[in-house]
Amino acid sequence: MLGELFEQRIKRGLVRRLNNARIASVAREVARRAPEPSGQPVAFFKASTGIDDLSWNSGFHLLVSWALRLQGVPVVYFACNAGMSHCVLGTNRHDVHRDPPCRSCIHQSQTLYAGLAAVAPRGAGTAPLAGSHVHWFTFDRDPDLDRALDNLSLAQLSEFRWTMPGEPGVKSSTGVLKLPRGNLCLPGLRWILRRYNLDDDPDTRFLLREYILSAWNVAREFSRFLDETNPRLVVVFNGQFFPEGIARHVAQQRGLGVITHEVGLQPASAFFTEGEATAYPIHIPDDFQLNAEQNARLDAYLQQRFQGRFSMAGIQFWPSMRGLDDAFLARASRFKQIVPVFSNVIFDTSQPHANTVFPDMFAWLEAVLAGIRSHPDTLFVIRAHPDETRTRKASRETVQEWVTQQGVDRLENVIFIAPQEYLSSYELIQRSKFVLVYNSTIGMEASIMGKPVLCGGRARYTQYPTVFFPQSISEQRAELQRFLEADTIPVPAEFRRNARRFLYYQLFRASLPFGEFLEPSVRKTQTRLRTFDLHRLSPESSPALEAISSGLLRGGDFLLKE
Repeated sequence: MLGELFEQRIKRGLVRRLNNARIASVAREVARRAPEPSGQPVAFFKASTGIDDLSWNSGFHLLVSWALRLQGVPVVYFACNAGMSHCVLGTNRHDVHRDPPCRSCIHQSQTLYAGLAAVAPRGAGTAPLAGSHVHWFTFDRDPDLDRALDNLSLAQLSEFRWTMPGEPGVKSSTGVLKLPRGNLCLPGLRWILRRYNLDDDPDTRFLLREYILSAWNVAREFSRFLDETNPRLVVVFNGQFFPEGIARHVAQQRGLGVITHEVGLQPASAFFTEGEATAYPIHIPDDFQLNAEQNARLDAYLQQRFQGRFSMAGIQFWPSMRGLDDAFLARASRFKQIVPVFSNVIFDTSQPHANTVFPDMFAWLEAVLAGIRSHPDTLFVIRAHPDETRTRKASRETVQEWVTQQGVDRLENVIFIAPQEYLSSYELIQRSKFVLVYNSTIGMEASIMGKPVLCGGRARYTQYPTVFFPQSISEQRAELQRFLEADTIPVPAEFRRNARRFLYYQLFRASLPFGEFLEPSVRKTQTRLRTFDLHRLSPESSPALEAISSGLLRGGDFLLKE
């Protein structure tokens, strides 16, 4: 086993070095071939999309910026040069005081920007620099802020605000640079600690303090950068981690447009939006109806999906899928009805968007548990998300622990399906009376299958009528009771129609294909650059880059043309 791990590490290191050599070579070629730039630049923010390898989002960032430069659009990069005392990806959750691996991260970023001039902050009153270049920002601990944060509790840190008059070269639309509440740092803190409910302990408080100090440094440095470059708009990774969240906040204070991006639903695809990428805002025209060809295309995808044959961001969640066995069916036959309960990963960056009715997913599960206890004639099948125990990303606050702590596993009318049990959720849905979800994608799929779906959290698909989504806890409880007691549950026809329309747009309009340029690396969550001719980076040659260029430069909708 150790030998295999060592061999895998050696292979990964070799592939990374070869990939970096390829990236640097293409980057220098882009710098040589790019025409003389003109006009306002597009600013690209780089702080949370990788440490020592090419992540998918770092790949999207790089390719889009290359495509713009080859069109003669100036691009300015704002990149981290040990610019934070602690960052999200560089945090060691087992030793939070350990310094982040800045050296390898800076080396990786320098590889991406090979062939470009590096620029240091120049101070106030200077004219904007012309052409494409990189601004490297470093860390300068603010002693006043450091003292203000000292000895605060976790709750106080979470609500902390910091406002200072604009320093020389630091501007906003109001003349005052404001740091939003410390809760801007909470999504990244929860993500790296792999839990939602945080402990008020020294390590957690230390990290949140350092994140706030680092966020303030990013705010000051990025404000100076905007002064010095005067960009037309800003492009950032999804905006959930504090560096990108702060950059978005500072830019929007000035009235600048901010575009966020995330991995798309299709393999090797990206999603770009003027909104928050993790919320997946998609505008579908009211009169859009799937034609026969589009329906067939969607059905072919769903057929593969229902067999577990899909991946996202390089992750294959279902290495295999088994049907419902005789033991399960025999047990289920003793009950009046079956209700599956689909949970989510509690620290996922979708959760801040989801928690609009309940404080968090576990509060929703508590409400579900009340229904479980009051209806012993119903078999509830609680399905933990398969990503909850993923290697290097395992949750430290799990549904399995909740089930054990609450004694749910001792109830006769409950079956718990652990993350590593690859039971077919779709067969389970087919046999169910209705489906309970928090904000899982499977809620949309169940709606497509014609099942009633009671959703506890805001999901990507709830921006359209696709599921039942009561807007208060009391209404959620009442609707669950009604569903359990009803003989039949009529489902509005628009739910299935809208679910199919939304999924079609997610898959075939909003998921922008980059497979021509990127392929999975040794670690599937990372990517490597394919060999391609630079002319393929033109909007005329790439549907994805045409959609993104149109969105960035001409106010387009970041959707593929049909």
